[in-house]
Amino acid sequence: MDLLFVADPVESFRTYKDTTFAMMREAQSRGHAIWACESADLHWSADAAAVTAVCRRIELTGAGDDADWFRVLDRRPRALRSFGAVLMRKDPPFDSEYFYATHLLEQAQREGAAVFNSPRALRDHPEKLSIMEFAQFIAPTLVSRRAADIKAFYAEHGDVILKPLDGMGGTGIFRLRQQPGGAPDPNLNVVIETLTGGGRTTIMAQRFVPEIAQGDKRVLIIAGEPVPYCLARIPQGGETRGNLAAGGLGVAQPLSARDREIARGIGPILAARGLLLVGIDIIGDVLTEINVTSPTCFQEITQQTGCDVARLFIDALERAVQAAPAH
Repeated sequence: MDLLFVADPVESFRTYKDTTFAMMREAQSRGHAIWACESADLHWSADAAAVTAVCRRIELTGAGDDADWFRVLDRRPRALRSFGAVLMRKDPPFDSEYFYATHLLEQAQREGAAVFNSPRALRDHPEKLSIMEFAQFIAPTLVSRRAADIKAFYAEHGDVILKPLDGMGGTGIFRLRQQPGGAPDPNLNVVIETLTGGGRTTIMAQRFVPEIAQGDKRVLIIAGEPVPYCLARIPQGGETRGNLAAGGLGVAQPLSARDREIARGIGPILAARGLLLVGIDIIGDVLTEINVTSPTCFQEITQQTGCDVARLFIDALERAVQAAPAH
């Protein structure tokens, strides 16, 4: 089967930890042909009546050096419907260009392409806001751009996290807490003004969850079922953020009973909407985010536990392709 990965430039992959690379490696080991393009390569014309991309057929070399991990075997335009499956693995942010790419991918679906994750589902599940649907699993949370609302939420809880809705890797996250004697955090106003752009941009506020000290757990859900192990990203050096991009330490561990409860409460619902791979974030016993664009942590979990997450994913992908209706 020919597989097309719509991703960031393959030259930028850090293969020792990249999840898309792990997917490619497992797929190639099964005899699938690996093709790659970037979202900027997607285009549609009325003459061709097909979403097309200039794609590169690549072969993984097995070399450990990031610069030599692949070689190009072919390069040519191909209609997306000519592939056995198309995997959308472009990293956030979910900006206008990402949004337009999902529309092109949805058009490719109408033309017969099998696209994972579903482009419509990607649009319908913004990674911060999707938790609103599952309020039974989350900490006290506010979504607003009104300073008065945010200040009232802060006054009620005393220790809160404020974050932008379009960030990734822990960027733009602030913790605000009351000072001794109950005085407000001296940065309260400026943080709210900065994140909301003076009331022009909606943000999220969440009650601080002290269990972050034990890690921000990434739980992977494949075809509605949780992977047995998560990656707890533990803050280091006095940081509040556990994100690996912010210096967090990744420690794989078995899912807790609560982790499974949350994953099984969410997973089948999202799988039915075309989300083959989801990464949810859990701190303590509460859900904090639902990641659908390009969930990661395959390699860290596999290396530390022996649970081959890429194998589980390609198994699910092959089943999904076989189950897809013929066009």
